Amino acid sequence: MSKNKNKIPHSKSNPLKFNVSEEMQLMDFLMKKFDGISRNKVKRMLANKVVSVDGKRTTQFDFALQPGMTVEIGKPTARERFNNPKLKIVYEDKFLLVIDKREGLLTNSPTKEKDTAQGILNDYFIATQQRCRAHTIHRLDRDTSGLMLFAKSKDVALMFEEDWKNIVYDRRYVAVVCGEMEKKSGVIESWLKDNKAFITYSSPTDNGGKFAQTYYDTLMVTNKYSLVELTLQTGRKNQIRVHMADIGHPVVGDVKYGNGDNSLGRLCLHAYRLCFHHPLKDKDMEFETPFPATFARPFPK
Repeated sequence: MSKNKNKIPHSKSNPLKFNVSEEMQLMDFLMKKFDGISRNKVKRMLANKVVSVDGKRTTQFDFALQPGMTVEIGKPTARERFNNPKLKIVYEDKFLLVIDKREGLLTNSPTKEKDTAQGILNDYFIATQQRCRAHTIHRLDRDTSGLMLFAKSKDVALMFEEDWKNIVYDRRYVAVVCGEMEKKSGVIESWLKDNKAFITYSSPTDNGGKFAQTYYDTLMVTNKYSLVELTLQTGRKNQIRVHMADIGHPVVGDVKYGNGDNSLGRLCLHAYRLCFHHPLKDKDMEFETPFPATFARPFPK
């Protein structure tokens, strides 16, 4: 079996299958089946997600195998090979994707800039031979991280656009804001309108802009900062950032509407929960992603 020493074994078509006849750890089993293979190569096989036990992919080298189980060695799918530090694909079907976007990444760009969430997804579609393009359903600011929706066709994007309020039933963010919140929870309402410099202004009365409503709930506080959960009833441009500045608690790291506090080195706003009724599968879809560890830094454990 010396031919196995220099490359990771897999089948180009059907996976290699092995029946388990005795109790042992997966690492030992694979080293026995591929005589001469190194532990590092086995770990690489696992990291590349080519190993399955009873039909389920595993990366656990000390997985406890039992007699009667089946171990398969295949090839990672294109999605499993997808690895981009700026976004993660959380869910995908033939109609849409849910992604977790890192801060610093534009949603899209009118200049067809490649380094955007939309551009990265279009490259992924090419790599996976999918005949589709990424269509923006909603946006996050460049420096806001978290969950976003993209459609694989204009028709699906249009379904969301035309019935957004009924389809998307829960969108929540978490933010670190300046100062100790006076009230644990509340609602902020105003009309938002951009000036010619694209600065969003807020007015307690109708200024010809769009009505915006944000609910907040305080999760943790110190005398300098508060960790706040925010629920959007409307999805206006810069809504959370402007509303938190309105009540004297701007988002930490907000260079546009903040007070200059950038103590955590980023805009501390993260879209952590996204729930919608899938218009083509007729089922509720609910997703959550942990808020960045940086957000917990100002608060004692």
